[in-house]
Amino acid sequence: MAAVHALDVLGDPVRRRILELLAEGEQPAGAVTSVIRDEFGISQPAVSQHLRVLRESGFTTVRPQGTRRLYAVAPARFEEADAWLAHFRRFWNQRLDALETELARERHRKKP
Repeated sequence: MAAVHALDVLGDPVRRRILELLAEGEQPAGAVTSVIRDEFGISQPAVSQHLRVLRESGFTTVRPQGTRRLYAVAPARFEEADAWLAHFRRFWNQRLDALETELARERHRKKP
């Protein structure tokens, strides 16, 4: 699974949501499963499959704690996605710079 491109893994909305949850800090699989089941209406085995894909592709780590499995984000794998996106960053940076200029102009106009 490690040969899978990072963006293929991140392309799934369930996996992205799992990563958002884990970005808040390490969480037990049961807590992640509960949120994902409520939000997406998928089964526990389906959530487990998504957690497995994230673990095997290097986006998460898991460590046992008694009978629980605690998942956390593994930040190194995000570098691959970031490197690919770097090719395109200039497109949105130019637009963000233009937006910032317009917002500054608008603030300047509204000052009494």
